Amino acid sequence: MTKDEFWQLIEAGRNQALDPNDGEAVARQATSLLATWPAEEIVAAEQVLWDLMTDSYTNPLWAAAYVINGGCSDDGFDYFRGWLIAQGREVFERIVADPDALAELPVVRASAAEGMDLDCEEVLGIAWNAHIAATGKQLPDDALTIRYPELEPTGDFDFDDQDDMTRRMPRLAALYLG
Repeated sequence: MTKDEFWQLIEAGRNQALDPNDGEAVARQATSLLATWPAEEIVAAEQVLWDLMTDSYTNPLWAAAYVINGGCSDDGFDYFRGWLIAQGREVFERIVADPDALAELPVVRASAAEGMDLDCEEVLGIAWNAHIAATGKQLPDDALTIRYPELEPTGDFDFDDQDDMTRRMPRLAALYLG
């Protein structure tokens, strides 16, 4: 499975979900669709997913997740990026390039108004669950390699410093910290 095919899978899941902003519904639909693929393609999808997780492993995106969710642990950052993947390729690529642009998304604005966290652990299990559905077996132990880059030096980047977050993420800060 290529990255393009993976994004097509996510888009198909979004199209089949009753609410394309519901990451869990997108994950369920994508899992069902992927389960119809050959087992080796399902295994390949796991690597593509974690390559996207690696692509989005940055301090600025973590800071955005921290502001949006009122804090963000290691696992919480994984689940936030799962939610971001469920939003589709265009949103994912735009937000990885400019995390503060999250403030422009209607789903984020609604989340801010309702005080809801944005996360979706279920996206991280798309290939795992599809493989079990298709084969009755767990993914092979060597299904993926994760090589997270070193996070860029944070210097004085302090997620708990409201002034720093307002300077670095002005649009998100206006929604969540104002």
